[in-house]
Amino acid sequence: MNDFLLFVVLFVAVGAGWLMGRGRAKTTLAPWQTSDKLPSQYYRGLNFLLDGSQDGAIDAFTQALEVNSETFDTHIALGNVLRRRGEVDRAIRIHQNLLARPSLPASQLHLAHLELSRDYISAGLLDRAERLLLDLVAEAGHHRRVARRHLLEIYEAQRDWLAAQAIATELLPKRSLLRSSGQEPSEVGQPIPLLLAQYCCEQGSIALEKGDLNAAREQLDQALKYDKSCTRATLMLGELDLKTNNPGRTIKTLQMLKEQAPNFVPESAGLLREAYQQLNRRPELRAYLSECYQSRPSTPLLIALAEEIRAVEGAEAAKQYLREKLIDKPSLQGLALLMELHNAREAGDDESLQIDIIKHLVEARSSYRCTHCGFRGQHLHWYCPGCKHWGTICDLGSVGEIVRA
Repeated sequence: MNDFLLFVVLFVAVGAGWLMGRGRAKTTLAPWQTSDKLPSQYYRGLNFLLDGSQDGAIDAFTQALEVNSETFDTHIALGNVLRRRGEVDRAIRIHQNLLARPSLPASQLHLAHLELSRDYISAGLLDRAERLLLDLVAEAGHHRRVARRHLLEIYEAQRDWLAAQAIATELLPKRSLLRSSGQEPSEVGQPIPLLLAQYCCEQGSIALEKGDLNAAREQLDQALKYDKSCTRATLMLGELDLKTNNPGRTIKTLQMLKEQAPNFVPESAGLLREAYQQLNRRPELRAYLSECYQSRPSTPLLIALAEEIRAVEGAEAAKQYLREKLIDKPSLQGLALLMELHNAREAGDDESLQIDIIKHLVEARSSYRCTHCGFRGQHLHWYCPGCKHWGTICDLGSVGEIVRA
C-alpha cells in the first residue's frame, strides 16, 4: 500500500469509526446527548491531505482515530508504512500506543508486540527488540516462529553464533532434525538447515583462530550434516586437512566440490596445488582442473588452469593454452593474463601501456556477485552485506558473466 492510499484509508477509517460510534451512542443515549459533529482533528487531517502535507495528515488522523479492535489494523498499517519510510520513532509511538490498550484482544496485542520489535530492529535497538521477541516466544504461539526468525537476525548482527544456533535448532521439526527443510510453506527466509550449517562454520572459524583444531573439525562436520551442499564447510575442511599434514585427505575433501558446487572449484585451486605438491603428484592437478573445465567452463577455472600450466610448463605453454581457449570463450580476465605473460622484449611501449590499462580495468571490476540481490564486491563473502543471505555470492565468471573482448 503506497502512502497516499494509506492516507485515504485513514480518512475513511476515521469517518467510519465516527459513524459506528455515533450509531452506538444513539442506542444508549438520549437524542439530545448525541452529536453529529466529526472530531476537529478529522477536518484538520483532511485539510493537510488536500494540501499535500502527508506528515500533518498522519498526525491529525492518528489523533482522531480511536484505538479499538475495528481500527487496530489501520494503526498497524500506518506504523508499518512509517517504518518503511525510515520514520521509526513515529512508528514506535504508534505501536507503543496500541500496547497501552489492555482492552484489545490478546491476539492483537501480540501483533503490536511483534511490530514494535520490528521497529526496534530497524532503529538498531537490538536489546529491546530481543526482550520483546523472547516474551513473544514464551507467550504467543501464533507469532512464535516469526519471533524466532527475528531473533536470528539479532543474533547474526551481534555475531552470537551459539544463541543463533540454539534458536535455529528450535525452528527445526522435532521428529527429524536433519532431514526436514525446517521451512513452512509460507515462511520467509532461508532454510533453517542452511543457516545452522553457516553458524557451525562461524564457530569452526573461531575455533581455528584459537588453534583448537578438534573443535573446528567437529563444527565443520556438523555443518555438512545439516547441509551436505555447504561449500564453505568443505573448503574449510580441506584447509584444516592441509594444516594437519594430511594432503591426501585434502585432495579427497576438496574434490567433492566438483559435484557439490562446481562454481567453487577455482576457490580450491590454491589448496589443491599445495596438497598435490606435497605428494609429488603435481601433474594430476592439471588433469583434474581440465576435467572440471570441460564439464563446466568458466573464466575462473580458465585462469586457474593457465596459472598451473605456467607454473609447471612455463609461460609459452600458458600463452598457447590461453590463445586457444579465448577464441572460443573470450574474457577480459583471460586477455589480461595473456598480455601479462608477454615479456618486456615481446611488448613495446604502447603494448606495455595497454597491458597496464587492461590490468587496471580488471582490478577495478567487481569479482563476485550475490545471486539473490546482485550485490557486487572484490572479495568472497559468505554473508551478503546487501540482502543478509548466506552462501549466495559467487565469482562473476562462474555465474555466466563473461565480458566480450
